[in-house]
Amino acid sequence: MNRDDLLAKVKSMNWHHRIDLGQGIVTPSAGATNGTLQIIGVPTSLHGSSVIDIGAWDGFYSFEAERRGADRVLATDHFCWGGSGVFTKDGFDLAKEALNSNVEALKVRVEDINPRDVGLFDIDLFLGVLYHAPGPLGYFMRVRSVTKKFAIIETHVDLLDIERPALACYPAGALGGDPTNFFGPNEAAVKGMCMDAGFSRVETVGQSPTRMAFHAFV
Repeated sequence: MNRDDLLAKVKSMNWHHRIDLGQGIVTPSAGATNGTLQIIGVPTSLHGSSVIDIGAWDGFYSFEAERRGADRVLATDHFCWGGSGVFTKDGFDLAKEALNSNVEALKVRVEDINPRDVGLFDIDLFLGVLYHAPGPLGYFMRVRSVTKKFAIIETHVDLLDIERPALACYPAGALGGDPTNFFGPNEAAVKGMCMDAGFSRVETVGQSPTRMAFHAFV
């Protein structure tokens, strides 16, 4: 694709992720940048690994996993590829074409992800999805079911002054006016649900005032 055509298409779309598409073109967004990769602890080299990105949206993390050498990358989404408003797959498809990427794509709900249909992956990226889960423990079980080594989890958190596992409930768009924000877990709740879902060990690897990142190991 020539630069002028690519730039015109980029400008015609809404973007959630900031992706370098080459030819001096970077998608216009402040979300999902190289700085977040350090916070969540993505390994510098993914050579020899398979990666699934659950909730991929524009695909920043999927394409970065490929760039870091992953043998196979599967990007999955359903809600953000739904086809209305800002929620479309157009950005992912354009980035995939511009990058000449081999990242695979599958439109599937988190609730429907299972090893029979998608396979097993060394590393599971589960980023910015948990607080949108109406049933968070069930989501963790889906993540665990397709993870061979470890999952990288990033989420909004709340109730950090409470030591016991706890979740804040956000009815009717109480968090940011977004009705798809359901629960804000605290650190103990994330770790507890990971263990209940079948992970053997969970480490906190990054934190900001309202967000945390974890590595959950099989």
